[in-house]
Amino acid sequence: MAKKAAGGTPATVALARAGIGFTLHPYEHDPRSPSYGLEAADALGVEPGRVFKTLMASLDGALVVGIVPVTGQLDLKALARALGGSKATMADLTTAERATGYVAGGISPVGQRRAHPTVLDESALAWPTVYVSAGRRGLDLELAPTDLVTVTGAVVAAIGRS
Repeated sequence: MAKKAAGGTPATVALARAGIGFTLHPYEHDPRSPSYGLEAADALGVEPGRVFKTLMASLDGALVVGIVPVTGQLDLKALARALGGSKATMADLTTAERATGYVAGGISPVGQRRAHPTVLDESALAWPTVYVSAGRRGLDLELAPTDLVTVTGAVVAAIGRS
């Protein structure tokens, strides 16, 4: 995968600075789409289980990130266990946008305003590369799951459910 030059989204800039290779995949976003992640998989012709969504949660009062396949949901109990916490709830949308610097449907796990504890669903490791938001709707980036773990400092655990 080619490394893209800086000057894109905060996610692409962060990856370029870290020396991590990635490929950008733009697609035509339909604001009426009920699922941004499934829309991306369809538009890019990619197996939906290979496209991951970034979800913000509050764990014992602190924001954390869960990255799960777009085909499933985030298991909040599993997220809490993976990070050694007791109770996780989904973060308020406005709080998530403010904390990450991204808009919903375009929240990338990479290049957020502040680093948050992150957990990547273990299913990502089954793929040579995975797709996550590049920081805006209609733009995904493809990278190796191990590089995603490296750049985000993620823990890998079973946090997704069908």
